[in-house]
Parts: sequence; C-alpha cells; structure tokens
Amino acid sequence: MNPIEQATIPLHMLSYPLSAEDQARADLYALVATLLLRPPDATLLSALACADSLASLQEDNPLDLAWEELILAARLMETDAVRDEFDALFISPGMPLVNPYGSLYLAGFMMEKPLAALRAELAALGLGRAPGAGESEDHLGALCEAMHVLITGPQGVARRTVQEQKGFFIRHIAPWYGRCLEDIRSAESANFYRHVADFAQAFFDVEVLAFEMEDVVDG
Repeated sequence: MNPIEQATIPLHMLSYPLSAEDQARADLYALVATLLLRPPDATLLSALACADSLASLQEDNPLDLAWEELILAARLMETDAVRDEFDALFISPGMPLVNPYGSLYLAGFMMEKPLAALRAELAALGLGRAPGAGESEDHLGALCEAMHVLITGPQGVARRTVQEQKGFFIRHIAPWYGRCLEDIRSAESANFYRHVADFAQAFFDVEVLAFEMEDVVDG
C-alpha cells in the first residue's frame, strides 16, 4: 500500500484541468515513487522498455539521456533480477545498503525531527500515512508520491500552487536527494537502479531549475 494517503475536501475546491507540463511532472513523480517503493513487475518493466523518448528540444538534455538509459536497462533486465537487486539494495536483512529516508540524511538517524516536521506539514495539507504502509513518510518514494498529489489533487484533494509545491520540495527533498541517489548509484549491487538513480537525479535537477525560474518570473 502506498505510504501517502489523502484526506478528502469539497469538490468545489478543485481546479481543472492540469496543463500538459504539470501532467508530465506528476507522471514522472509517480514513476520515480513506484520504482523506489517497490521493484517493477513485468508489466511496468515492459512498459518502460517500450516507452517513447521524451523528445526534448534541448540537445543532449540530461533528463532525456537518463531516460534513454533507463529504457535500455529495462529492455535488458529480467524481472526477477530487478527484484533481487531491489531487495539487495533496500530490504537486506540487518542494515540494507541504502536507507532512502530524509531523517537519516538530514539528522543522521531514522525517525528524527525532520520526520516530525514532515508529518505536521502533511497533516496541514490534508495528507497522511496510509494504514498498513510499510514505509514512513520521509522515504524518498513516499515524498515523490506526495509531490504527485500536490500537483494533481486526486480524489478530492486540493491541488496546490507551484509555490506550495516548491516549498514542499525545497524543505523535504532538495537538501538530501543528491546524496541518497549517489548512494544508490554507487552501491555495488546497483545495476538497473543505477539508471533509476540517474533518472531521478536528472528529473529533480530539472525541478530545481524550474522552481528557480518561477521565482525569476514572479519577481
């Protein structure tokens, strides 16, 4: 079950429709969330292997290049091998190779003050941990789920402004995603997930630049 659960709000608080750009952002957040929270099944791996290019207008765009490498990895990897790799990275007995939790990277320990601050902000946004969720809210995948919800406003949840999305990203993802993704990328057993980390890095870097440009436009 997904870590993030949405509270409902009156339908009159919704706004429609999503722009193509925001839908694309939401889709990429959802993809990164899925890949970080659970190993891809055969259906998802096949869909990735057959995916189209992102077709950016910028030559040698890092996001486009990372996407192409992820597609190629999906074509070459077997589902069982990816699942074994996921388990080795994130679910090994004892201490996993990578623990993608914000509190660990921001405070040095799991379940620390950054998680409490995140939970308070999620509650104010009408979001919370889904019953039975296996991961805490500061898991990088769960934070991507939260960003997806802030962008799309599904199931009666208020869609948030770009400034609100930016604030959440800057507070809870930006300070540590680079270190976490580097740990995934450099892990000895990382093969498919090295490409997942590269893609997530490129996508988050684009988000940072887009938020900075939004400030310039607003200014």
